[in-house]
Amino acid sequence: MTSINSSSQTFDSIKARLQDQAVKFIRFEFADLHGIARSKLVPLEQAIRYWHKGLNVYGGTLGLDTASEVVSNTGLNEEISYADMRIVPDASTLYILPYKPNTAAVICDLYDSNLAPLAASPRHILQTTLAKAHNSGYTVLLGHEYEFYLYDQETLAPLFDGLHIFNTQRNESHPAIDAILNALIDAGIPVITHNAEYAGSQFEINYAPATGITAADRAFRFKSIVKEVAAQHGLVASFMSKPATDKAGSGCHLHLSLLETASGNNTFWDTTQANGLSTVAQQFIGGTLENAEALTALACPTINCYHRLKPHTFAPSNISWGIEDRSALIRGKCDNDESTHIELRLASAMSNPYLLAAGLLISGLDGIKQQNTAIAPSASPAEDEDHWRSLPPCLEQALHAFNSNTLFNHELSPAFTKLYNAVKSHEINRFRQHVTDWEINEYLTLY
Repeated sequence: MTSINSSSQTFDSIKARLQDQAVKFIRFEFADLHGIARSKLVPLEQAIRYWHKGLNVYGGTLGLDTASEVVSNTGLNEEISYADMRIVPDASTLYILPYKPNTAAVICDLYDSNLAPLAASPRHILQTTLAKAHNSGYTVLLGHEYEFYLYDQETLAPLFDGLHIFNTQRNESHPAIDAILNALIDAGIPVITHNAEYAGSQFEINYAPATGITAADRAFRFKSIVKEVAAQHGLVASFMSKPATDKAGSGCHLHLSLLETASGNNTFWDTTQANGLSTVAQQFIGGTLENAEALTALACPTINCYHRLKPHTFAPSNISWGIEDRSALIRGKCDNDESTHIELRLASAMSNPYLLAAGLLISGLDGIKQQNTAIAPSASPAEDEDHWRSLPPCLEQALHAFNSNTLFNHELSPAFTKLYNAVKSHEINRFRQHVTDWEINEYLTLY
Protein backbone atom coordinates (compact mmCIF):
# COMPACT_ATOMS: atom_id res chain seq x y z
CA MET A 1 0.00 0.00 0.00
CA THR A 2 1.56 3.27 -1.08
CA SER A 3 -0.80 5.80 0.51
CA ILE A 4 -0.18 7.12 4.01
CA ASN A 5 -3.20 7.84 6.19
CA SER A 6 -1.73 10.82 7.96
CA SER A 7 -4.55 13.27 8.67
CA SER A 8 -4.62 12.55 12.43
CA GLN A 9 -0.95 11.73 12.98
CA THR A 10 1.93 13.80 14.28
CA PHE A 11 4.79 14.40 11.90
CA ASP A 12 7.01 12.12 14.00
CA SER A 13 4.64 9.21 13.42
CA ILE A 14 4.38 10.04 9.73
CA LYS A 15 8.17 10.20 9.49
CA ALA A 16 8.51 6.84 11.19
CA ARG A 17 6.11 5.20 8.76
CA LEU A 18 7.88 6.76 5.80
CA GLN A 19 11.26 5.60 7.08
CA ASP A 20 9.84 2.07 7.40
CA GLN A 21 9.15 2.25 3.65
CA ALA A 22 12.61 3.62 2.84
CA VAL A 23 11.39 7.11 1.96
CA LYS A 24 14.16 9.72 1.97
CA PHE A 25 12.44 12.65 0.23
CA ILE A 26 9.03 14.34 0.20
CA ARG A 27 7.88 16.25 -2.83
CA PHE A 28 5.88 19.33 -1.76
CA GLU A 29 3.67 19.89 -4.83
CA PHE A 30 0.78 22.08 -5.93
CA ALA A 31 -1.21 22.84 -9.06
CA ASP A 32 -0.45 26.14 -10.74
CA LEU A 33 -3.03 28.23 -12.61
CA HIS A 34 -2.86 25.84 -15.56
CA GLY A 35 -3.16 22.69 -13.47
CA ILE A 36 0.51 21.85 -14.04
CA ALA A 37 2.41 20.35 -11.10
CA ARG A 38 4.98 22.62 -9.43
CA SER A 39 7.04 21.32 -6.53
CA LYS A 40 10.07 21.41 -4.28
CA LEU A 41 11.85 18.27 -3.14
CA VAL A 42 12.63 18.16 0.59
CA PRO A 43 14.77 15.55 2.40
CA LEU A 44 12.66 13.70 4.94
CA GLU A 45 14.92 14.88 7.78
CA GLN A 46 14.19 18.52 6.86
CA ALA A 47 10.45 18.20 6.23
CA ILE A 48 9.42 18.91 9.84
CA ARG A 49 10.70 22.48 9.38
CA TYR A 50 8.00 23.13 6.79
CA TRP A 51 5.21 20.73 7.69
CA HIS A 52 3.03 23.14 9.68
CA LYS A 53 4.26 26.63 8.77
CA GLY A 54 4.91 25.95 5.11
CA LEU A 55 7.79 26.15 2.66
CA ASN A 56 8.60 29.46 0.98
CA VAL A 57 8.17 29.53 -2.81
CA TYR A 58 8.21 32.42 -5.27
CA GLY A 59 4.69 33.83 -4.94
CA GLY A 60 4.40 34.77 -8.58
CA THR A 61 4.44 31.11 -9.60
CA LEU A 62 0.66 31.37 -9.94
CA GLY A 63 1.20 34.43 -12.13
CA LEU A 64 3.28 32.64 -14.77
CA ASP A 65 1.83 31.97 -18.21
CA THR A 66 2.06 28.66 -20.07
CA ALA A 67 5.65 29.47 -21.12
CA SER A 68 6.51 30.37 -17.49
CA GLU A 69 6.88 34.03 -18.43
CA VAL A 70 6.35 36.46 -15.57
CA VAL A 71 3.09 38.34 -16.19
CA SER A 72 2.43 41.87 -14.93
CA ASN A 73 -0.80 43.02 -13.27
CA THR A 74 -1.58 39.63 -11.74
CA GLY A 75 -1.46 40.90 -8.15
CA LEU A 76 1.33 38.43 -7.42
CA ASN A 77 4.43 39.91 -9.02
CA GLU A 78 5.55 43.55 -9.19
CA GLU A 79 2.62 44.70 -7.01
CA ILE A 80 4.08 42.82 -4.02
CA SER A 81 7.75 43.13 -5.01
CA TYR A 82 7.84 39.50 -6.18
CA ALA A 83 7.35 38.27 -2.61
CA ASP A 84 7.16 34.64 -1.53
CA MET A 85 4.10 32.58 -0.77
CA ARG A 86 4.04 29.52 1.47
CA ILE A 87 3.05 26.04 0.43
CA VAL A 88 1.62 24.08 3.37
CA PRO A 89 1.12 20.30 3.09
CA ASP A 90 -2.34 18.79 3.31
CA ALA A 91 -1.32 15.70 5.28
CA SER A 92 -4.31 13.69 4.06
CA THR A 93 -2.86 13.72 0.53
CA LEU A 94 0.52 12.19 1.41
CA TYR A 95 1.43 9.14 -0.66
CA ILE A 96 4.51 7.28 -1.90
CA LEU A 97 5.50 7.69 -5.54
CA PRO A 98 5.58 4.11 -6.88
CA TYR A 99 7.72 5.02 -9.89
CA LYS A 100 10.34 7.14 -8.09
CA PRO A 101 12.44 5.31 -5.49
CA ASN A 102 12.57 6.59 -1.90
CA THR A 103 10.18 9.46 -2.60
CA ALA A 104 6.77 10.48 -1.26
CA ALA A 105 4.60 13.39 -2.37
CA VAL A 106 2.07 15.63 -0.67
CA ILE A 107 -0.31 18.20 -2.17
CA CYS A 108 0.03 21.65 -0.65
CA ASP A 109 -2.30 24.58 -0.10
CA LEU A 110 -1.09 28.09 -0.87
CA TYR A 111 -0.83 30.88 1.70
CA ASP A 112 0.68 34.34 1.92
CA SER A 113 3.49 35.20 4.34
CA ASN A 114 0.94 35.71 7.13
CA LEU A 115 -0.51 32.23 6.53
CA ALA A 116 -3.74 33.60 5.08
CA PRO A 117 -5.07 31.45 2.20
CA LEU A 118 -4.27 32.79 -1.27
CA ALA A 119 -7.67 33.68 -2.70
CA ALA A 120 -6.41 33.10 -6.26
CA SER A 121 -5.28 29.52 -5.61
CA PRO A 122 -7.23 27.03 -7.76
CA ARG A 123 -7.42 24.44 -4.97
CA HIS A 124 -8.66 27.07 -2.51
CA ILE A 125 -11.32 28.20 -5.00
CA LEU A 126 -12.68 24.67 -5.29
CA GLN A 127 -12.54 24.19 -1.51
CA THR A 128 -14.59 27.36 -1.06
CA THR A 129 -17.12 26.26 -3.67
CA LEU A 130 -17.43 22.79 -2.12
CA ALA A 131 -18.09 24.43 1.25
CA LYS A 132 -21.01 26.33 -0.28
CA ALA A 133 -22.38 23.08 -1.68
CA HIS A 134 -22.04 21.51 1.78
CA ASN A 135 -23.90 24.43 3.35
CA SER A 136 -26.73 23.74 0.90
CA GLY A 137 -26.87 20.12 2.04
CA TYR A 138 -24.91 18.53 -0.80
CA THR A 139 -21.86 16.31 -1.04
CA VAL A 140 -20.34 16.53 -4.50
CA LEU A 141 -19.38 13.33 -6.34
CA LEU A 142 -16.96 14.04 -9.19
CA GLY A 143 -14.97 12.14 -11.78
CA HIS A 144 -12.59 13.67 -14.35
CA GLU A 145 -12.20 11.54 -17.49
CA TYR A 146 -9.15 12.39 -19.63
CA GLU A 147 -8.02 11.64 -23.18
CA PHE A 148 -4.33 12.01 -24.07
CA TYR A 149 -1.76 11.17 -26.74
CA LEU A 150 1.54 9.33 -26.48
CA TYR A 151 4.49 10.39 -28.67
CA ASP A 152 8.10 9.33 -29.09
CA GLN A 153 10.22 11.63 -26.93
CA GLU A 154 12.91 12.20 -29.58
CA THR A 155 10.86 12.52 -32.78
CA LEU A 156 7.43 13.46 -31.38
CA ALA A 157 6.02 10.85 -33.77
CA PRO A 158 2.87 8.99 -32.66
CA LEU A 159 3.14 5.34 -31.68
CA PHE A 160 0.77 4.45 -34.53
CA ASP A 161 -1.61 6.13 -36.97
CA GLY A 162 -5.13 5.32 -38.08
CA LEU A 163 -8.39 4.93 -36.15
CA HIS A 164 -8.24 2.19 -33.54
CA ILE A 165 -10.72 2.87 -30.75
CA PHE A 166 -10.94 -0.12 -28.37
CA ASN A 167 -8.60 -2.13 -30.62
CA THR A 168 -7.08 -4.75 -28.31
CA GLN A 169 -3.66 -4.73 -29.97
CA ARG A 170 -3.50 -0.93 -29.82
CA ASN A 171 -4.77 -0.84 -26.23
CA GLU A 172 -1.51 -2.44 -25.12
CA SER A 173 0.82 -1.28 -27.87
CA HIS A 174 3.71 -0.07 -25.69
CA PRO A 175 5.29 -1.26 -22.40
CA ALA A 176 4.76 2.23 -20.98
CA ILE A 177 1.02 1.63 -20.87
CA ASP A 178 1.30 -1.23 -18.38
CA ALA A 179 3.76 0.85 -16.35
CA ILE A 180 1.34 3.79 -16.27
CA LEU A 181 -1.59 1.60 -15.24
CA ASN A 182 0.42 -0.06 -12.48
CA ALA A 183 1.76 3.27 -11.22
CA LEU A 184 -1.75 4.74 -11.03
CA ILE A 185 -3.08 1.76 -9.10
CA ASP A 186 -0.07 1.68 -6.77
CA ALA A 187 -0.53 5.41 -6.14
CA GLY A 188 -4.06 4.80 -4.92
CA ILE A 189 -5.93 5.86 -8.06
CA PRO A 190 -8.59 3.17 -8.63
CA VAL A 191 -8.40 2.49 -12.36
CA ILE A 192 -11.65 1.20 -13.88
CA THR A 193 -10.90 0.86 -17.61
CA HIS A 194 -8.19 1.56 -20.19
CA ASN A 195 -8.42 1.65 -23.97
CA ALA A 196 -7.04 3.15 -27.14
CA GLU A 197 -9.14 6.16 -28.10
CA TYR A 198 -10.45 7.30 -31.47
CA ALA A 199 -7.27 8.65 -33.06
CA GLY A 200 -3.95 6.91 -33.57
CA SER A 201 -1.80 6.99 -30.41
CA GLN A 202 -4.63 8.50 -28.36
CA PHE A 203 -5.65 6.80 -25.12
CA GLU A 204 -8.10 7.03 -22.25
CA ILE A 205 -7.77 5.69 -18.73
CA ASN A 206 -10.83 5.97 -16.51
CA TYR A 207 -10.79 5.78 -12.72
CA ALA A 208 -13.40 5.84 -9.98
CA PRO A 209 -15.03 9.12 -8.93
CA ALA A 210 -14.57 10.58 -5.46
CA THR A 211 -16.27 13.14 -3.27
CA GLY A 212 -15.11 16.67 -2.70
CA ILE A 213 -11.56 17.89 -3.05
CA THR A 214 -10.30 14.30 -3.28
CA ALA A 215 -11.70 14.07 -6.80
CA ALA A 216 -9.74 17.05 -8.10
CA ASP A 217 -6.60 15.98 -6.23
CA ARG A 218 -6.95 12.59 -7.92
CA ALA A 219 -7.24 14.26 -11.35
CA PHE A 220 -4.21 16.44 -10.68
CA ARG A 221 -2.16 13.40 -9.67
CA PHE A 222 -3.45 11.34 -12.59
CA LYS A 223 -2.10 13.75 -15.17
CA SER A 224 1.26 14.07 -13.40
CA ILE A 225 1.71 10.31 -13.07
CA VAL A 226 0.83 9.66 -16.71
CA LYS A 227 3.33 12.28 -17.89
CA GLU A 228 6.15 11.22 -15.55
CA VAL A 229 5.89 7.49 -16.19
CA ALA A 230 5.61 8.03 -19.94
CA ALA A 231 8.81 10.11 -19.82
CA GLN A 232 10.61 7.30 -18.02
CA HIS A 233 9.80 5.12 -21.04
CA GLY A 234 11.00 7.58 -23.67
CA LEU A 235 7.55 8.97 -24.44
CA VAL A 236 5.76 12.29 -24.18
CA ALA A 237 2.22 12.09 -22.80
CA SER A 238 0.31 15.12 -24.04
CA PHE A 239 -3.03 16.41 -22.82
CA MET A 240 -2.98 19.15 -25.48
CA SER A 241 -6.52 19.71 -26.67
CA LYS A 242 -5.85 19.58 -30.43
CA PRO A 243 -2.29 18.43 -31.19
CA ALA A 244 -2.86 18.11 -34.94
CA THR A 245 -5.34 19.54 -37.41
CA ASP A 246 -6.37 16.11 -38.70
CA LYS A 247 -6.45 14.32 -35.33
CA ALA A 248 -9.19 13.96 -32.75
CA GLY A 249 -9.20 16.41 -29.88
CA SER A 250 -8.53 15.42 -26.26
CA GLY A 251 -11.21 16.34 -23.78
CA CYS A 252 -11.83 16.12 -20.06
CA HIS A 253 -15.34 14.80 -19.51
CA LEU A 254 -16.40 15.83 -16.01
CA HIS A 255 -18.97 13.55 -14.36
CA LEU A 256 -20.97 14.97 -11.46
CA SER A 257 -23.84 14.20 -9.14
CA LEU A 258 -24.97 15.77 -5.88
CA LEU A 259 -25.50 13.49 -2.91
CA GLU A 260 -27.74 14.52 -0.04
CA THR A 261 -25.23 14.87 2.77
CA ALA A 262 -27.64 13.73 5.47
CA SER A 263 -28.68 10.50 3.76
CA GLY A 264 -26.09 9.89 1.04
CA ASN A 265 -28.87 9.57 -1.54
CA ASN A 266 -28.27 10.75 -5.10
CA THR A 267 -30.40 13.87 -5.58
CA PHE A 268 -30.05 13.64 -9.38
CA TRP A 269 -32.08 10.39 -9.62
CA ASP A 270 -35.87 10.40 -9.61
CA THR A 271 -37.85 7.37 -10.81
CA THR A 272 -40.98 9.50 -11.28
CA GLN A 273 -39.32 11.49 -14.08
CA ALA A 274 -39.55 10.16 -17.61
CA ASN A 275 -35.79 10.30 -18.15
CA GLY A 276 -34.84 9.49 -14.56
CA LEU A 277 -33.26 12.93 -13.95
CA SER A 278 -34.67 14.74 -10.93
CA THR A 279 -35.84 18.33 -10.81
CA VAL A 280 -32.65 19.17 -8.91
CA ALA A 281 -30.55 17.69 -11.73
CA GLN A 282 -32.48 19.60 -14.37
CA GLN A 283 -32.09 22.83 -12.39
CA PHE A 284 -28.35 22.14 -12.16
CA ILE A 285 -28.26 21.63 -15.93
CA GLY A 286 -30.28 24.81 -16.45
CA GLY A 287 -27.78 26.86 -14.44
CA THR A 288 -24.86 25.33 -16.32
CA LEU A 289 -26.39 26.13 -19.72
CA GLU A 290 -27.26 29.65 -18.57
CA ASN A 291 -23.62 30.36 -17.66
CA ALA A 292 -21.93 28.18 -20.29
CA GLU A 293 -20.21 30.99 -22.18
CA ALA A 294 -18.43 32.13 -19.00
CA LEU A 295 -17.71 28.55 -17.94
CA THR A 296 -15.98 27.99 -21.28
CA ALA A 297 -13.15 30.33 -20.23
CA LEU A 298 -12.27 27.89 -17.43
CA ALA A 299 -13.12 24.68 -19.29
CA CYS A 300 -11.20 25.67 -22.44
CA PRO A 301 -8.38 27.84 -21.05
CA THR A 302 -6.00 28.05 -24.03
CA ILE A 303 -6.11 29.26 -27.62
CA ASN A 304 -5.65 25.69 -28.83
CA CYS A 305 -8.77 24.40 -27.05
CA TYR A 306 -11.17 26.00 -29.51
CA HIS A 307 -9.99 23.86 -32.44
CA ARG A 308 -11.66 20.92 -30.69
CA LEU A 309 -15.17 22.40 -30.41
CA LYS A 310 -16.56 21.40 -33.80
CA PRO A 311 -19.55 19.34 -35.01
CA HIS A 312 -19.22 15.62 -35.65
CA THR A 313 -16.13 15.20 -33.46
CA PHE A 314 -17.80 13.86 -30.27
CA ALA A 315 -17.16 17.30 -28.76
CA PRO A 316 -19.87 19.93 -28.27
CA SER A 317 -20.32 22.70 -30.81
CA ASN A 318 -23.21 24.50 -29.08
CA ILE A 319 -24.71 25.08 -25.62
CA SER A 320 -26.98 22.07 -25.37
CA TRP A 321 -27.92 19.01 -23.40
CA GLY A 322 -29.35 15.62 -24.17
CA ILE A 323 -29.96 12.18 -22.76
CA GLU A 324 -26.95 10.01 -23.69
CA ASP A 325 -26.10 12.53 -26.42
CA ARG A 326 -22.34 12.54 -27.03
CA SER A 327 -22.61 15.66 -29.21
CA ALA A 328 -24.17 17.79 -26.45
CA LEU A 329 -22.41 20.06 -23.99
CA ILE A 330 -24.10 18.17 -21.13
CA ARG A 331 -24.90 14.49 -21.45
CA GLY A 332 -27.48 13.05 -19.10
CA LYS A 333 -26.24 9.66 -17.89
CA CYS A 334 -29.55 8.10 -16.90
CA ASP A 335 -28.90 4.56 -15.68
CA ASN A 336 -32.14 4.35 -13.68
CA ASP A 337 -30.23 3.78 -10.46
CA GLU A 338 -28.02 5.58 -7.95
CA SER A 339 -25.29 6.03 -10.58
CA THR A 340 -27.43 8.56 -12.49
CA HIS A 341 -25.41 11.72 -13.11
CA ILE A 342 -24.49 14.36 -15.69
CA GLU A 343 -21.39 14.54 -17.86
CA LEU A 344 -19.97 17.90 -18.92
CA ARG A 345 -18.33 17.30 -22.32
CA LEU A 346 -17.18 20.88 -22.87
CA ALA A 347 -13.80 20.83 -21.19
CA SER A 348 -10.42 20.40 -22.79
CA ALA A 349 -7.93 17.95 -21.34
CA MET A 350 -5.80 21.07 -20.78
CA SER A 351 -8.25 22.42 -18.18
CA ASN A 352 -7.23 22.81 -14.55
CA PRO A 353 -9.21 20.12 -12.66
CA TYR A 354 -9.82 22.40 -9.67
CA LEU A 355 -11.06 25.37 -11.70
CA LEU A 356 -13.15 23.18 -13.99
CA ALA A 357 -14.95 21.56 -11.07
CA ALA A 358 -15.44 24.91 -9.34
CA GLY A 359 -16.84 26.52 -12.50
CA LEU A 360 -19.34 23.72 -13.08
CA LEU A 361 -20.44 23.78 -9.44
CA ILE A 362 -20.84 27.56 -9.38
CA SER A 363 -23.05 27.40 -12.47
CA GLY A 364 -25.11 24.39 -11.45
CA LEU A 365 -25.67 25.37 -7.83
CA ASP A 366 -26.95 28.74 -8.97
CA GLY A 367 -29.37 26.95 -11.26
CA ILE A 368 -30.76 25.10 -8.23
CA LYS A 369 -30.93 28.31 -6.23
CA GLN A 370 -32.75 30.12 -9.04
CA GLN A 371 -34.87 27.04 -9.87
CA ASN A 372 -33.64 27.41 -13.42
CA THR A 373 -35.01 24.20 -14.92
CA ALA A 374 -33.40 23.27 -18.23
CA ILE A 375 -35.37 23.40 -21.44
CA ALA A 376 -36.19 20.11 -23.13
CA PRO A 377 -33.18 17.95 -24.05
CA SER A 378 -32.11 17.38 -27.63
CA ALA A 379 -34.42 15.15 -29.65
CA SER A 380 -31.71 14.31 -32.18
CA PRO A 381 -27.96 14.87 -31.94
CA ALA A 382 -27.67 18.34 -30.43
CA GLU A 383 -24.99 19.32 -32.95
CA ASP A 384 -27.63 19.05 -35.71
CA GLU A 385 -30.20 21.25 -33.95
CA ASP A 386 -30.06 24.98 -34.68
CA HIS A 387 -32.04 26.34 -31.71
CA TRP A 388 -29.15 26.06 -29.25
CA ARG A 389 -26.84 29.02 -28.54
CA SER A 390 -23.34 28.95 -29.99
CA LEU A 391 -20.23 28.45 -27.91
CA PRO A 392 -17.58 31.18 -27.84
CA PRO A 393 -15.39 30.54 -30.90
CA CYS A 394 -12.14 31.65 -29.28
CA LEU A 395 -10.51 32.36 -25.95
CA GLU A 396 -10.94 36.13 -26.35
CA GLN A 397 -14.72 35.83 -26.56
CA ALA A 398 -14.85 33.30 -23.75
CA LEU A 399 -12.87 35.69 -21.52
CA HIS A 400 -15.25 38.50 -22.43
CA ALA A 401 -18.19 36.32 -21.39
CA PHE A 402 -16.38 35.36 -18.19
CA ASN A 403 -15.77 39.00 -17.27
CA SER A 404 -19.34 39.99 -18.13
CA ASN A 405 -20.93 37.22 -16.09
CA THR A 406 -22.50 38.49 -12.87
CA LEU A 407 -22.51 35.11 -11.18
CA PHE A 408 -18.83 34.36 -11.76
CA ASN A 409 -17.85 37.88 -10.72
CA HIS A 410 -19.76 37.39 -7.48
CA GLU A 411 -18.62 33.86 -6.66
CA LEU A 412 -14.96 34.08 -7.65
CA SER A 413 -12.57 36.29 -5.74
CA PRO A 414 -11.39 39.56 -7.33
CA ALA A 415 -7.84 38.28 -6.79
CA PHE A 416 -8.50 35.26 -9.00
CA THR A 417 -10.33 37.23 -11.68
CA LYS A 418 -7.46 39.71 -11.87
CA LEU A 419 -4.89 36.93 -12.09
CA TYR A 420 -6.76 34.87 -14.68
CA ASN A 421 -7.42 37.82 -16.96
CA ALA A 422 -3.84 39.05 -16.80
CA VAL A 423 -2.30 35.66 -17.59
CA LYS A 424 -4.74 34.70 -20.34
CA SER A 425 -4.55 38.12 -21.98
CA HIS A 426 -0.76 37.85 -21.93
CA GLU A 427 -0.92 34.45 -23.66
CA ILE A 428 -3.31 35.79 -26.30
CA ASN A 429 -1.05 38.78 -27.00
CA ARG A 430 1.98 36.52 -27.38
CA PHE A 431 0.09 34.35 -29.85
CA ARG A 432 -1.12 37.33 -31.87
CA GLN A 433 2.49 38.49 -32.28
CA HIS A 434 3.66 35.08 -33.53
CA VAL A 435 3.90 34.29 -37.25
CA THR A 436 2.46 30.80 -37.69
CA ASP A 437 3.50 28.01 -40.04
CA TRP A 438 0.13 28.31 -41.76
CA GLU A 439 0.84 31.93 -42.70
CA ILE A 440 4.28 31.09 -44.05
CA ASN A 441 2.98 28.14 -46.08
CA GLU A 442 0.05 30.18 -47.39
CA TYR A 443 1.70 33.46 -48.29
CA LEU A 444 5.50 33.25 -48.54
CA THR A 445 5.81 32.13 -52.17
CA LEU A 446 2.44 33.39 -53.37
CA TYR A 447 3.11 37.08 -52.76
